[in-house]
Formats: sequence, C-alpha cells, structure tokens
Amino acid sequence: MNPNLPEQITLFVTSTILSGLTIRLAISLAHTYGILDRPGKHKQHKHLTPFVGGTGIFAALLIALCFLISCCPEQSIKWLGLSISSIAIFAVGFADDILQLHYKIRLAVQTIVGLIMALVSGVVLTDLGHILPGGGVLSLGAFAIPVTLFATIGGINALNMIDGMDGLSGSVTLTSLVLLGSTALVVNDSPGIIITTALSGGIVGFLFFNLRHKLQPRAKVFLGDNGSMLLGFLVVWLLIDLSQGENRAITPVTALWLFSVPLMDTISIMLRRIWQHKSPFEPDHNHFHHILLNAGYRVNDAVFTIVSIHLLFGVIGLTGLYLGIPEAMMFIGFLLLFSGYFYLSLHPWYLITALRYLHTLWGLIPTQSHGFFLGSYTPEEAENLVRTLSQELRPSINSLIHVIKNKPSSNNEENQYAVVVNIRLLDVDARTMKNEIENFVTSAQKHINKHSGIQLRPFVERNPRNDRRIQNQGNSPGDRRIADRHKSNQKLLVFEAMFDQDSITHAERHSDHL
Repeated sequence: MNPNLPEQITLFVTSTILSGLTIRLAISLAHTYGILDRPGKHKQHKHLTPFVGGTGIFAALLIALCFLISCCPEQSIKWLGLSISSIAIFAVGFADDILQLHYKIRLAVQTIVGLIMALVSGVVLTDLGHILPGGGVLSLGAFAIPVTLFATIGGINALNMIDGMDGLSGSVTLTSLVLLGSTALVVNDSPGIIITTALSGGIVGFLFFNLRHKLQPRAKVFLGDNGSMLLGFLVVWLLIDLSQGENRAITPVTALWLFSVPLMDTISIMLRRIWQHKSPFEPDHNHFHHILLNAGYRVNDAVFTIVSIHLLFGVIGLTGLYLGIPEAMMFIGFLLLFSGYFYLSLHPWYLITALRYLHTLWGLIPTQSHGFFLGSYTPEEAENLVRTLSQELRPSINSLIHVIKNKPSSNNEENQYAVVVNIRLLDVDARTMKNEIENFVTSAQKHINKHSGIQLRPFVERNPRNDRRIQNQGNSPGDRRIADRHKSNQKLLVFEAMFDQDSITHAERHSDHL
C-alpha cells in the first residue's frame, strides 16, 4: 500500500515535531551531564555545544519504522535489519562523540553494519548498471558484498567528514533526500517514500536548532557523529536500495550524482592527504567549506553555496536519468567533474580566487575581519617575518598572511615587500574573539618590536568622503600627490601564505591587480 499525500504530510509533520521535541530535551540533558562538544584542535566553534542532534534523526527513523511495518509487513526481516544496523551506528557514533574512539573501532562497527544491511536486509549492490561504453549491465557477482561494504563505509564517512559547519551536513542531506523521495514517487516505491519523508522531517527539526539566523547567531546543537554517521548510513541504504532490482527508481550512476558533493569532497581530501604523505583520516582545513571561508564567505553564505551546487549536480543526474542519456556518458561526465574538483583541491588558490570574485559579484557580505600590516622589506626579510608571525599565531585564530610586492619605482629598482595579516571572525557573536585578537596583536607587537624593531600598524577603514585629498582634487597642486600615491592601475604581486590551525601547510602565489 502506497502512502497517499495526506499520509505523507502527516508523516512529515509528525517527524518534524517529534525530532524538535527530542532534540530540545536532549539539549537540556546534555548541559546537565556535560555531553558537550568542546572547542579546540581542528574545530572552529568557540562555545560549548551539545552534540545530540542525532537523537532527533533517530526519533524520526523510529516513526518511519512504524509506518514501514504497518505498510509492508511482508518485509519485516528487512526492517529488522534496518533497525539493528541503525541502532548500532547511532550508538557507536554517540560513544565516539563522548570517548573519541579510535578510527579502527568505528570502521569495524561500520563493517558490521554493512554486513547486516547486506545479509539480513538484502540491500546489496549487485550491479553497477550500464557504465561501460557499449556493454551490458556490469554485474558484480562475488564482489557484490565487498563493494557494498566499501560503499557503505565510504558513504558514512563522507557525510561525517563534511559535518564541519553549522547547517551544512543537514542541508546537504535534506537536498539528497528530497531528490531521492521524488524518484521513489515516480516508481511508487512505498518504503523509499516513507523513509525519505520521515528523515526529511527529522532533519528539518534538527536544522531549527542548528542553522544560524537573526534570532540564533550560532548553533544550539551539533549533529555529532551519532547523527552524521546515522544519516550517512541511511542515505547509503536508500541509494543502494533504490538503484537495484528490476523496478529500480534510479541507476547506480545517478546515485553518484545525488551524493556528489560529500563524495567528491571526501575522496579529494583523502587523496590530497595521501599525496602529502599524511594519514587520510587526519583532520585538516582543506574541505570545500574551509575554502569558502578562506574566500571570505560567511557561514550561511557558504552553506547556501554548497547546497546550491549539490542541488545542481543532483538535478543534472536526474535530468540524465529521465532524458535517457546513456549511463556510460553520465559516468564519464561525473569522472570529469571529479577530476576537475580534485585538481582544484590540489591548487586551492585558483578556486579561492574565483570564489572571491563571485562573492563580490553577488554582493554578499564578507566575514568580519581584522588585521595589520608591516612596512616594506626585502624578500629575505619578508620571508623571515612570515615565519615569525606564523609562530605567533595561535591555533584558535583563523588567519591568512599575504606578502605583497610593489612594482619597482624609478628611485629604487630593488623589489620591496609588505606583509599583511588578515584575521577572520567567523562567529557573529565575536566579543570573545575580538579580545583574543587584541591580546595576540599586543603580544606579537612586543615580540616583533623587541627582536626586529618593527612596528605593527592595524588596518583602518578609509572613508573617501572624509579624505580631504580627494575632496580637494582638481583645486590645488596636491593633485599630483594623489596621482603619485593612488594609481588605479598599479600592479601588485600577492603571495598568500595559507595556514592550518596547527602549522604552516603551504604558500601559493598569484598575480592580481590591487
């Protein structure tokens, strides 16, 4: 029996309300018992925040299971497997949030969950569709279970790894669920409709406490590993379940497009870490949302941008599906898209430059920032100064260091460089951060002045209406001074040193007009 529209609306509303109430109660209990996410290391938030958002998602899943048992009792074993695997992944996620489990323990539990999904519920990747040019269905045969486990573990961790910004993972997952739900409606897949509807309501209830807005300047709750791992597993379940069988709602290659951003971002980051001889599981600040922040985007603008891109890719995938574009062509298109993204992840400056241009073009409000600059130096002096500043920068301060080279003047043929430090405030409520920056500037000023005799000069916002030189332009000989010092076509070469919160990662260069 397929749920009709009133039943779907009832399911969505009920899931949303129950999710919100569950999370509200969980927030109170989390503060009472100290189940809080604490700032530090690679985390960017500055406040103690409960990581119990997954409780609302789990509550929505329970409602879905009740509907599934009532609607499709003949598949009770399948729903039993879904229940057991969901409880297991939710529990290990919660334990990881509290105890910081070793990644090997998480991988072991994820493998067990994948086996339950495949062997008990029968949700298995048996084929990859017609992804080979001119060939038939690519059947996996004996490799079906291993590939299913690989896809399950990869999907769980992909969504978990992009959960680094308020509202991001929830919004991306909600987008995928809406698209998946629409495909389930087309083929009248009752379980798919029920699960996507209930989980969408659960995510909406979570986002009420997680998204930033005027009345809520920062998230009141995080999804936590308990929520991100559970959602990752459920999305993988749906992608596999809806892409297999005779009456499949989507093709396997369409599933890639519907999960594009988390998949591409995670694989690119892991390959990048391996490329740099690091552990693929080591946290860093090279995800797409970090690149957007480095380009000056506010948190909400970054979330909107990523969700829009994810929605665009998902719509492209569904367009290819319903227009009958060959699966091999869609697969090649996805590989080309991923290759481009991976290249940009290895050279993030090109992407940051384009994003900054779009940021300005769209008229978005930049993140609040403070900073200072230090005079003119030789290349060797500038390099030493950057190293000194990088040692002074605290792990909790999000910053960029720019080295700017002026075009040689007629009086001095030697290149002269200025060092600029830009410190970004990502939180709307930034009083504590401002105090920390002031303390840092004071400390850095004393240290650098003592050892190098260099004075720091803070940025000052210039208002052209109060600039007497501009007001008097054309009325006095001082116009020549303006022409000399404010050339609109002066070329500067900018070297931007990009830092992780723990250490220097790399320095990249780019020519620009300032």
